[in-house]
Amino acid sequence: MSDPLLLTYLALFGLAVGSFLNVCIARLPAGGSVVKPRSRCMSCDRQLTWYENIPLLSYLALRGRCRTCGSRISVRYPLVELAGGLIWVGAFIHFNGFWPALSGAVFGSLLFGIAVTDAREYIIPDEFSVGGLILGLAFSFAPGKPTPLWSLVGALTCFAVMYGVAVVGEWAFKKPALGGGDIKMMAMVGAFLGPWHALLTIFVGSLVGAVVFGPIGLKTGKLVPFGVFLALGAAIVLIWGDAMVGWYVTRMLGV
Repeated sequence: MSDPLLLTYLALFGLAVGSFLNVCIARLPAGGSVVKPRSRCMSCDRQLTWYENIPLLSYLALRGRCRTCGSRISVRYPLVELAGGLIWVGAFIHFNGFWPALSGAVFGSLLFGIAVTDAREYIIPDEFSVGGLILGLAFSFAPGKPTPLWSLVGALTCFAVMYGVAVVGEWAFKKPALGGGDIKMMAMVGAFLGPWHALLTIFVGSLVGAVVFGPIGLKTGKLVPFGVFLALGAAIVLIWGDAMVGWYVTRMLGV
């Protein structure tokens, strides 16, 4: 879809989604509500007006500072909003058909929210994972793939695989190897992508995590925010999964 007017509307909607993700990222790890209270300055606790909450534009107009106390506003907020806009525009450009594009945009938004939250707090809120699982199963009834049965198989397969890895890992290393959030997140990924592409996500995410974070973890002893790399792997597979599977089948299996 390349209609400029439609893409403009999608960009604006995506910015709003990004703004909502900011609220989720800030409040869900602490068990807070995403509805109440209204947004406030983190320094002076003043309730923000509606025109201070316009995605991206308010940050630019205020030059990144609170209008009252002058304290700096984290650049994370406009970056997350911008990412939301890019995800929604990109999904509708990349995918053919309304439902695959909508599913891709929603899935991409969930993955981005998970990645940022896990990177900041080492937590994947159920609102993202379990809520995303429900959405993934619901989207399977729309035209496109996966089918409802394949979506359910994907969710159950990934849950079983990740749970098995967690149990074996804890037995082998005598400490938790995977968080429950990672397990539930991959059930969501399985619902959106189906079993084969979701298993490919685990491989890609593990590979990227080992290459990128492995040396850092060995040097600093920090825990691996595995959800970040699983989200990145799922995004890669969402866009290039068919090509990756096709290459493997043709080049490696000779089929």
